[in-house]
Amino acid sequence: MKKQNFLSKLKKEGKLGLVEPSEEIKLSYLQKAENCLKSAKILFQNKLYENSTSEAYYCMYNSLLALLFKIGIKSENHSASIILFDKLFNKKDLFKMISWAKKERIDKQYYVETQQTLKITQDLCKEIIDNAEDFHIKIKVILENLDNKAVFNTRKRFQDLTS
Repeated sequence: MKKQNFLSKLKKEGKLGLVEPSEEIKLSYLQKAENCLKSAKILFQNKLYENSTSEAYYCMYNSLLALLFKIGIKSENHSASIILFDKLFNKKDLFKMISWAKKERIDKQYYVETQQTLKITQDLCKEIIDNAEDFHIKIKVILENLDNKAVFNTRKRFQDLTS
């Protein structure tokens, strides 16, 4: 119920809502996701793990936004987008991946690392990059399998969830 109230509040504020489904915006977000994944790998190779973690998360997030725009859902809030993904698509493994990556991105963005934690950060970062690549591929598979009926039904579930 708390998540539904959160989504309804964002909808009332205009930060969440139905829009015209857009193939063009979907493709733009997929390209952005691929660029973020490339950046994450380059940053990792250069031992910039905190920045790499952020880019890997943004690969996942942009992949998710591509999916939402294919359906015709605009979301201007990270948490709401992830909640919607869980509620509308019920892909628990992918939901866990992006939720964990978001937590790690926040941790790396707002807190500092020490030499003692560097190895842990490197290992976590590698795992997040691997997850981002997997997440991106699986979102593309979901997108390929979406037909008009699935888009219509998902939009209806969105309306029910946010009313």
